[in-house]
Amino acid sequence: MQLVKKTKLPALADSAVLRYFNFIALYFAEGLPMGMLFIGIPAWMAMNDKSIVEIGSFDVACAFPWTFKFFVAPLMDRYTYLPMGRKRPWVIICQTGLFLSMVGFAFVPDPLNNVHLLVIGGFIVSIFGASQDAATDGLAVDTVPAEEQAKTNAYMNGSRMIGSSFALTIGTWLLTDYNFKISVLVIAILIGLIIFVPLLLRERSSERIFPWSSGAPDEDNEKLQINSWAAMVRSLYMAFSLKNSFLLGLLLFTSQGAYNYFEKLLPIFAVKVSGWTNVYYSHVFSIADLTGGILGMLVGGWLIDKFGKKRMIYTYLFFIFFETLLLVFLSKYWTNVPFLYSFIIIYRWVNAFAKIGVFAIAMQCCSKKVSASQFTFYMTIGALGSMVGAALIAPVKSFFSWEVSFALFALMMLMSAFLLRLLNFNKLEQQISDMAEIDGEEKYHTTNSDAWQMSKP
Repeated sequence: MQLVKKTKLPALADSAVLRYFNFIALYFAEGLPMGMLFIGIPAWMAMNDKSIVEIGSFDVACAFPWTFKFFVAPLMDRYTYLPMGRKRPWVIICQTGLFLSMVGFAFVPDPLNNVHLLVIGGFIVSIFGASQDAATDGLAVDTVPAEEQAKTNAYMNGSRMIGSSFALTIGTWLLTDYNFKISVLVIAILIGLIIFVPLLLRERSSERIFPWSSGAPDEDNEKLQINSWAAMVRSLYMAFSLKNSFLLGLLLFTSQGAYNYFEKLLPIFAVKVSGWTNVYYSHVFSIADLTGGILGMLVGGWLIDKFGKKRMIYTYLFFIFFETLLLVFLSKYWTNVPFLYSFIIIYRWVNAFAKIGVFAIAMQCCSKKVSASQFTFYMTIGALGSMVGAALIAPVKSFFSWEVSFALFALMMLMSAFLLRLLNFNKLEQQISDMAEIDGEEKYHTTNSDAWQMSKP
């Protein structure tokens, strides 16, 4: 057995604190473009009298790449450079791509009068954002122990919300007082700085920091690595042929679709009905995300660990359901600033806690052999729901009132609670674990650990 001298630089496998720091940083970076793409720019477009169709087309373009993460994730599971880790090389590549695409997006000329170019730019940024998310999620499934998953998801989701709110505040201010180019470039620079986190934190202590450094693949990673597409398909089929896998995917589709539908309606509603400016709406939403993210990081994981995932998610879904009905029946207060301000703040807090719970279930039910692919499949189903939710805005608002539009969101929350009632995620976790043990009897080992894994089926 080859002995590899450990360097002084730390590894994720050695420290829970380093794992938390790593995923907080990467999800903060992921939230930065999302704050502008999904909230700031649509509100800015609404403030500048762009039509709901134009705003909706931008929303769909930004949401669409998140629906085909599943085509990228199997590549991450199948091919990697094991001397630097199973997922870390992909995280570095995707984080760099996210930075460069944001730089390119900043140079869209006269974006309000070239909406088609704005749509294309948002689409490209979202491709790298979705890919970075898939790589980071795969890294989390590979490196985070079961007892840390709820807390890690709280940190991940909370830091993404903080990143989103931070970018929304800074980006909207720069967008209003300066211009589109400066606003997006500042966000891009922040994303670029975070590239140093995956560059300097290895997965395992024996691995290389850079391709030219000394180090060797971790033995456990070599055993987990799948070196044929046939084995990949077999592992994924085994995981997704289960009834509870289907129910979990359906829960993610419904809940994430509902959230995106509602959160795309809110800026349009606030600007066109309540009389807010895009700057004020961005300010309120960023405060909601900042405080919600901090609360999620501090108590979101703790509540789930103490009271159980299902019980807490039920509580959150039904709270949002009744809060939305309150908005429907109190239409006379829609122009009342404190009322709508309070509604948005409380909604985003509870929404953050609900997402932490659902994502923790999805992570808990993933096999490490196909971590990126399986977790990404669940997230892709959620992203597909988000795209459908965004696409619903134009037809719903064309035929229905604001009251009916909001009531539809409340109904989606009720459907999500029903799907959660049917889901037995503890049984699903045990089935996935049993399948992994059976599949582990088959030997799919790497044949060349110092090169890209290119062996054929």
